[in-house]
Amino acid sequence: MTRPKVLISDKMDPNAARIFEERGCDVDVITGETPEQLKARIGDYDGLAIRSSTKVTADILAAAGRLKVIGRAGIGVDNVDIPAASSRGVVVMNTPFGNSITTAEHAIALIMSLARQIPEADRRTQAGEWPKNAFMGVEVTGKVLGLIGAGNIGSIVAARAQGLKMRVIAYDPFLTPERAVEIGVEKVSLEDLLARADFISLHTPLTDETRNILSAENLARTKQGVRIVNCARGGLIDEAALKAGLDSGHIAGAALDVFAQEPPPADHPLFGAPGFICTPHLGASTTEAQVNVAYQVAEQMADYLVNGGVANALNMPSLSAEEAPRLKPYMALAEKLGSLVGQLAHGELSRISVELEGGAAELNPKPVTAAVLAGLMRRFSQSVNMVNAPFLAKERGMEVREVRNSREGAYNTLVRVTAATGQGDRSVAGTLFGKRAPRLTEIFGVRIEADLAGDMLYIVNEDAPGFIGRIGSLLGEHGINIGNFNLGRRDAGGEAVVLLSVDQPIPAEVVKQACALQGVRVVTPLHFT
Repeated sequence: MTRPKVLISDKMDPNAARIFEERGCDVDVITGETPEQLKARIGDYDGLAIRSSTKVTADILAAAGRLKVIGRAGIGVDNVDIPAASSRGVVVMNTPFGNSITTAEHAIALIMSLARQIPEADRRTQAGEWPKNAFMGVEVTGKVLGLIGAGNIGSIVAARAQGLKMRVIAYDPFLTPERAVEIGVEKVSLEDLLARADFISLHTPLTDETRNILSAENLARTKQGVRIVNCARGGLIDEAALKAGLDSGHIAGAALDVFAQEPPPADHPLFGAPGFICTPHLGASTTEAQVNVAYQVAEQMADYLVNGGVANALNMPSLSAEEAPRLKPYMALAEKLGSLVGQLAHGELSRISVELEGGAAELNPKPVTAAVLAGLMRRFSQSVNMVNAPFLAKERGMEVREVRNSREGAYNTLVRVTAATGQGDRSVAGTLFGKRAPRLTEIFGVRIEADLAGDMLYIVNEDAPGFIGRIGSLLGEHGINIGNFNLGRRDAGGEAVVLLSVDQPIPAEVVKQACALQGVRVVTPLHFT
C-alpha cells in the first residue's frame, strides 16, 4: 500500500517530521517557497502542514489534486481559504490546545505589565533615569477581570486570575451556566461586562459577529480607567477608537499582542500612545508551545491519512481513532442510503432528515449525516466526499436535520434517510447485519432487504403473475446476468418493487425496453461504489 505523502512548508519543530514517518507517512520539509513554487509542487502531496507563513489560497488549492488534509500548527487559520478547501473536499485542521497555556500566560503577563507599567519603567531606568515617583501602579487583587470569550484559553486565564485574587466575569454566548460555575466565573452580558470590568481580556476568534466587538461605541461604555488586553486576534478592537480612549485618559492602558494588520506599519497611531504596550504576536512563542503544536498537527494529520480519524477539524465532524472502527460500517450504510435517495428522488430536494434508531442512536451523528450527504450529493458531482458534501448541500439551500431515537423497532439498529421533494417525502432505511454488513430494509415505504452494491436495476411494477419471468427473459436476451433478485410489495396485487443486482451496467436501450413491459411504472438503473 502506498504511504501518504506530506509536505511541511513552514518551519516547525523537527520532531513533526519524525512523527509523520513513524505514523506511516512519507514527508518532505521544504520551507520558504513562493506561492508560485508551492503551487507547482503541491499536486504531489496528500497532506500539507503549515504554520502562519504559508498562505493556502484558492489558487493553490486548485492545483492540489491529491490534497486531502491541511494541518495548521496553531489556532488561527486566517491563512487558509476554508470555503475553497471545503468545496474541494480538503479537511482543514488546527491545534487549538497546543499553545493554550502559553497564550493564557502571556495575557496574564500583559495584565501585570499594565498594572505596574513595567515596560516604560524598564526603558527609562535603563536610559539612566531613576523615575521612582513617576510610576504609580494598581494592584490586581480584588479587581474585576472581564473575559470576552471563555473557551479553552479564556478558562485558563480565569484560573490564573483567580489565583491572583481577581474577580472574574465573562461574556460568551456559548458559555453554559453549568460551565460558568465549573470554572468559577460569573456569566454576564457584554453591556454588564463593559460597565464593571477593571481589566478586559479578549479570547474569542475573529468572526463577523466578533469583529470590532470593542468598537468606539462599546469602548465608550467601559469603566473609567479600564485596562484592555488582546492576545486573541487582530480586528477585535477598533484601533483608532482605542487610541482616542488612551489619549483622553478614559482608558488607562492597553496591551496588544495582535493587530488588525500584521506586522503593523511603523507609523501605527497606537505607537507612543500613553499607557500602550505591544508585543509582536508572541502569544504562542514558547519552546513548550512550539513543540506541542508540531507534535499535535503531525499526530492529527497522520491519524487522518492512515486511519481515518478526524480531530480538531474546522470543516468536518470530528471522528476519533477509537470511534472510527465502530462508525465506519454505519458511515458505509449511510453513504449507500444517501446515494440511493440521490439516484431515485428526482427534482429539488429541500430537506434531508437523518434518523438514527436503536443502537445507532448511541453514535456521534455528525459523521453519519456527512456520509449520507456525500452519497446524496454525488448526483451533482463524482468528486464529492464527507468534507465538501455539507458545503454543497448548504450551497443549494438544503436543510439538514438529525434525529436520534433510542427505541428499537423491527431492527435493533436502523438508519433512516428522508428527502423532502416536490412530490412529497421519500424515505429509505437500512441496518447492519452482523454489525458490519450494510443492508437496505425499506424503500419508499416498501419493506425489502437487499445489498446495495455495484450495478442494480430499480423497478416499480404492478404485482401480477408473470412479471419476474418477463424481466428475467429481457435481461437474458441481452446477455445481462442477474446476481440477486430482491422483491417487496405494499399489498397483494398492488404496487411492487424489484431490486436487481446485475454483473454489468445496463444499456439505455434495455432500460427503455424494460419500461415498455406490461405493468411497469418506473425503471431506474443504479450504481453503488
